[in-house]
Amino acid sequence: MIIAAERAARPSDFSAPSPPQEGGFCPFCPGNESATPHEILRRRTADAEGGDAWSVRVFPNRYPALRVEGELVRSAHGIFDRISGVGAHEVIVETPRHDVAFGDLSLPAVSEVLRVWRDRILDLSRDERLAYVSIFKNQGAAAGATLAHEHSQLLALPTVPRDVELELQAGDDHWRRKERCLSCDVIRQEREEGVRIVHEGERFVAIAPWASPTPFLVWIFPKAHASHYESSSDDLLASLASALRIVLQKLGTALEDPAYNLVLVSGRLRGGPSPSAHWRLEVAPAVTTSGGFERASGCWINSTPPEDAAAFLRKVPSR
Repeated sequence: MIIAAERAARPSDFSAPSPPQEGGFCPFCPGNESATPHEILRRRTADAEGGDAWSVRVFPNRYPALRVEGELVRSAHGIFDRISGVGAHEVIVETPRHDVAFGDLSLPAVSEVLRVWRDRILDLSRDERLAYVSIFKNQGAAAGATLAHEHSQLLALPTVPRDVELELQAGDDHWRRKERCLSCDVIRQEREEGVRIVHEGERFVAIAPWASPTPFLVWIFPKAHASHYESSSDDLLASLASALRIVLQKLGTALEDPAYNLVLVSGRLRGGPSPSAHWRLEVAPAVTTSGGFERASGCWINSTPPEDAAAFLRKVPSR
């Protein structure tokens, strides 16, 4: 758990979700750069125009959950553990255009965003205080977005999140028992059975995972074993951009442009290549909400079996 009291300054924190800002002033649009914190990174692509033009910008979140400044202090509080809120919280503005969805960007533009993700992880991995970098995208009010302009976020943490650590430990256990990567085994089985495959290209496969907790959840894996996203080459990320765009466009067509969360799940920082970890992207459309049963039990109810979701999405053309 991260406790960041200063984020309560955000007026949306304790109110019902409202549609992301569509009109009026947008701090992420070109010309409004002074409305954001000082940028960490600015990228240009061939279609960027003018001396100050940009294709992707990165800057600290104005309401950070964690801050780079400070010492990493670990302490006990009774039976509990406490760690100072050292880390990083960054915003990646993915395009200068306010009127285009991420899945409808050009392939070079999507590739550029994916390369920026990689490069920010590599930069932050030099900080010995940090243990894990989480990158995520909230698209639409139902998925937690408060601004309509396409952007993603990065949180660099001093510890590995509990759910990620449990998954990594499960992969370690599988490797010790069978000397095989658990995700590679999943990919092999899914490709053999075919029923939960959403899309397959030369280097990536998208599946609706077995017993998906939510409808139309899609996992995108590199087919070749790879434990750390930040080790990806430009060429591999170009292939990922193609697969990701196809998945987003299929979901957009099938579900009428739903809100969604896009999440990167990767290995521990500075751990070196691992035979048991395998990174992936997750795309989770926000088409249902959790209720009392889910909170009480930790068990999810999915009204659309992944086999049905995959069969449906396979038939849907990308835009």
